[in-house]
Amino acid sequence: MKIFMVKSLLIVSLMFISVLTGMELANNGIHKMKGYDDPNFQNAVSIADSEKDFNATFLGNDISSHDIEAKKRKLEEMSAYNFFSSMGKKMSEGLTNGSKKLIRTFIDE
Repeated sequence: MKIFMVKSLLIVSLMFISVLTGMELANNGIHKMKGYDDPNFQNAVSIADSEKDFNATFLGNDISSHDIEAKKRKLEEMSAYNFFSSMGKKMSEGLTNGSKKLIRTFIDE
């Protein structure tokens, strides 16, 4: 059983590394296909932080710290119950506890 788990974890980690490598290669390929550096070519997200303000650009739309604070206040006023958020928290806690127990069983044996 231990050998199966080790092999499975190795295969999953190899797949994860392969996906990340493929994404990097695709990004480099897109830049090479363009053939030149375009100063107008924008990143999907850019963040500029100063002592007074926080400015970000997401897909060409400007977001300032004032917008974020207004949205934060609005969410706090709503104080709505988010079913999916609570389910996600419970699921992450369960997976964390389960993985801790699994690791402890491997260490103890």
